[in-house]
Amino acid sequence: MPPKLKKTWRGSLLILVLSGTTALAQTQPDPELRRLLIEAADDSSSFEDRFDAEVWLTDMSGRLARQVPDTRKRLQLLKHIHFEATRKGLYPELVLAVIDIESNFDRFAISSAGAIGLMQVMPFWLKEIGRPDDNLVNAQTNLRMGCTILKYYMDLENQDLIRGLARYNGSTGRRKYGDLVIDRLNRKWYRN
Repeated sequence: MPPKLKKTWRGSLLILVLSGTTALAQTQPDPELRRLLIEAADDSSSFEDRFDAEVWLTDMSGRLARQVPDTRKRLQLLKHIHFEATRKGLYPELVLAVIDIESNFDRFAISSAGAIGLMQVMPFWLKEIGRPDDNLVNAQTNLRMGCTILKYYMDLENQDLIRGLARYNGSTGRRKYGDLVIDRLNRKWYRN
């Protein structure tokens, strides 16, 4: 679509997408959500352009609203996820599915094995990389490390999603975790 046409339709598309979002139980778009989405889309450094940022953030925001009810926090988190995923060459929707399964978007989650945060990163990595004072509860830190680890395992497994996800989860040779993530990806996060 030509840039001029994109700009002309941008506001209309945002309103249409917002009004169709099931998380918003009203016929008119929430003006605060609209303002925040436009603000979030202005910082579109990991997107091709501002239009793509608005569409993606609007779509994913509606899907994440139940788990992260605060609009500002939700949009900030989505921007971080998109940035870190694309920085490492991962699909942001895949990272959303991993987080959904790993921590249910609870940045304070701690597993029985001691993994911490959104992507359930093991704390020994902080010492290993010489950053023992970093905080894995911090979303940006957790996402940067989690996406880097996931990408490494995906590359190690030649982009085999089931095997890469199993390595990420520490369940190499088993399908259960990979199937869970792929099911969540297909049912909730995949952009159709």
